[in-house]
Amino acid sequence: MLNPKLYLNEKVFDSDCEMQTTRLGFGEGLLEAGKADRNIVALSADLTESTHCHKFAKEFPDRFIQCGVAEQNMASVAAGLAVSGKIPFIASYATFSPGKNWETVRTTIVYNDANVKIAGHHSGIVTGPDGATHQATEDIAIMRALPNVTIFIPCDSNQAKAATLTAAKINGPVYVRFTRDKTAVMTGDKTPFVPGKVDVYWESEKPVATIFATGYMVYHALLAAKMLKEEKVDVEVCNVSTIKPLDEQEIVRLVKKSGAVVTCEDHQVMGGLGGAIAETLAKHKPTPIEFIGLQNTFAESGKPQELLEKYKMDKNAILAAVKKVIARKTS
Repeated sequence: MLNPKLYLNEKVFDSDCEMQTTRLGFGEGLLEAGKADRNIVALSADLTESTHCHKFAKEFPDRFIQCGVAEQNMASVAAGLAVSGKIPFIASYATFSPGKNWETVRTTIVYNDANVKIAGHHSGIVTGPDGATHQATEDIAIMRALPNVTIFIPCDSNQAKAATLTAAKINGPVYVRFTRDKTAVMTGDKTPFVPGKVDVYWESEKPVATIFATGYMVYHALLAAKMLKEEKVDVEVCNVSTIKPLDEQEIVRLVKKSGAVVTCEDHQVMGGLGGAIAETLAKHKPTPIEFIGLQNTFAESGKPQELLEKYKMDKNAILAAVKKVIARKTS
């Protein structure tokens, strides 16, 4: 059942479940953060409206910098602003930032512990028809490898706003990942967002597997959990909204209950959430694990749902992965 303590959207399983883009939540959070702190500035790489920076730019034109198609320059300018006392948010598609400008992010921002917030948009294969050149599916891995970076992946538009507001208050580099397509709204106004914490969205007293999901994939994990429940298979679904630092203690506690794990992410299975969970379990609690995500391949252009089905990342694939990992546990 849905965790009542987290005030989740009970209509999440309905056909008319509310759908919004997480980039909308970013835009709302950026504007609210800007009103609260005049040191917050925003920079865009010629993608102001697409990344939902336009409301901030209209409200605070003197605190908005249009850098043009120059992501590396944008990162350097942001680093300079940060060491001068400002709190810069830089926004672009994730394939370009932190993709194209990764070395500049590494050297000018992260190495200097500059207080810059990187908003990576159009992540994952749900970027859809824009194709592989714009579907960021390696960004978690390249950012997770950098020291002392906080990484947030909000599950829906509400959490995207909360993550943006939280990022503004953290002193140091933060990467927040957003999607292009509309996704299900799972949380409500009262749903807490605590950085560094794993939240159990679907509870079970005696789970036979634990599903760790991040981003909008939490929704597909919930759909799979409901289907499994109808087959009398009890699992737990956990939203891992903070990839770094990872809530290792809670992950190990949850895994000890079930003894089997499935990870779900719209990202390469190498180096992302699945890799982070596997590393944690290898250190503390070796456990059978199955990975939902891109399996060492790029995706093609197409409608988001069609791509999820083709690359075995939808609810049916998650259900099958749960059954497979349970069989591994008992064999």
